Amino acid sequence: MVWFKYLILNPLIKSSSKSLLKTTPRPPTKNFALFSLSHYYNFYTTDASSSSSSAATAAVVNRFSGLGPTAAAGEKPRVVVLGSGWAGCRLLKDVDTSLYDVVCVSPRNHMVFTPLLASTCVGTLEFRSVAEPIGRIQPAISKEPGSYFFLANCTGVDADNHVVQCETVTDGLNTLNPWKFKISYDKLVIALGAEALTFGIQGVAENAIFLREVYHAQEIRRKLLLNLMLSDVPGISDEEKCRLLHCVVVGGGPTGVEFSGELSDFIKRDVHQRYAHVKDYIHVTLIEANEILSSFDDRLRRYATKQLSKSGVRLVRGIVKDVKPQKLILSDGTEVPYGLLVWSTGVGPSSFVKSLELPKSPGGRIGVDEWLRVPSVQDIFAIGDCSGYVESTGKPVLPALAQVAERQGKYLAALLNRVGKTGGGQANSARDIELGDQFVYKHLGSMATLGRFKALVDLRQSKDAKGVSMAGFVSWFIWRSAYLTRVISWRNRFYVAVNWATTFVFGRDISRI
Repeated sequence: MVWFKYLILNPLIKSSSKSLLKTTPRPPTKNFALFSLSHYYNFYTTDASSSSSSAATAAVVNRFSGLGPTAAAGEKPRVVVLGSGWAGCRLLKDVDTSLYDVVCVSPRNHMVFTPLLASTCVGTLEFRSVAEPIGRIQPAISKEPGSYFFLANCTGVDADNHVVQCETVTDGLNTLNPWKFKISYDKLVIALGAEALTFGIQGVAENAIFLREVYHAQEIRRKLLLNLMLSDVPGISDEEKCRLLHCVVVGGGPTGVEFSGELSDFIKRDVHQRYAHVKDYIHVTLIEANEILSSFDDRLRRYATKQLSKSGVRLVRGIVKDVKPQKLILSDGTEVPYGLLVWSTGVGPSSFVKSLELPKSPGGRIGVDEWLRVPSVQDIFAIGDCSGYVESTGKPVLPALAQVAERQGKYLAALLNRVGKTGGGQANSARDIELGDQFVYKHLGSMATLGRFKALVDLRQSKDAKGVSMAGFVSWFIWRSAYLTRVISWRNRFYVAVNWATTFVFGRDISRI
């Protein structure tokens, strides 16, 4: 296909040879097609056999290797958003695209509705029900000439020159090599989220499955169904059946408790009917170092403990010391064999966030002030799980919750819209602009499902405050109603409602696809 490449690029090179003699700035965003062509050209001409390429061709490749600075007149300022989680997507949804061009850089092209992710692991919901494409959240990315989505990772931030370095995401070995490019920004919003904490325990990353992304849920579902089918094969010993069908969840927070509840419900309603030969071998163990659901009311915690135990979940208080391929070892020396290990012990800043030469808050997050700006640098903001107040603000670091991230995204979008309307959208132009009220977080409460039409609802603003807290069927109805209304699009709300109704009538889908 080399001839096809030159057929496309030859007119481009000829038409650009004259303009290359002039000292012109980087092209505006409308020349993104040239950027794409130079991408593929550069990939195919890296071989030594094409070292005789003309200087004009190399100049074209170098010139269109990214998105250059926006012009002060005639172009909208550019907001670059790193990440597609709760914070970044809420900002993308609310930012005024008549004021800004929007560029989103993320290794995934969708947002995950994490509160319902545990339900997809056992077939209560389908995976697409909890994934919302970025192009639907902000249509300008698909339609406007200056707005884009790039499937890439950010590899560096040059705050002095208002540039971010990126590298495309590859999928397996038989794909294009990673392509590095740069994006100039007028406003940069870092919303990179966090990564699962392993506390340095050996073997966790290699043997456990986290529950933070759709592909994590897919892996859990495939492995769970595979173990069920393998345990039914003739010749498998009883001991091996018990190991294969022992599902261990480490972490007693809302995610761990909800997954344990969904799994126990799946076992009682579906496994006992469709895998009758091995129904007595499958068990669920929840391991927590302290109390489960530590942020909930004491009465709700006792209710959750009782309901989980009643549904067959074994609660173990202990600290994991080591993780082997087929067993984990607790601090007291107890060995726990497992066939499926799900790790849900909280989150912390990623290694990339730690590597950024930006102010940090206690705990290693990117430090921000009361307006979610990163101090000591211009035009950089941080929101979501990757950010936290610097010590000089006197405010505590906010919890890594979806409602915190979403409200930070909503606040920052309104702030950027005000700044854009007052003429401060361009780089280094908002120093003397009044930003308005500071960001204030007010906790709306917490909810968690336990399976079998049971849930917890805790509407207190803090652990020690007074407020409404309830448990049982009414709480379960509130939990489902609240999350159904919080799903971003009407399309996904329809998907979720249909999936719930189908599961209620026909049971869960146990196909291993």
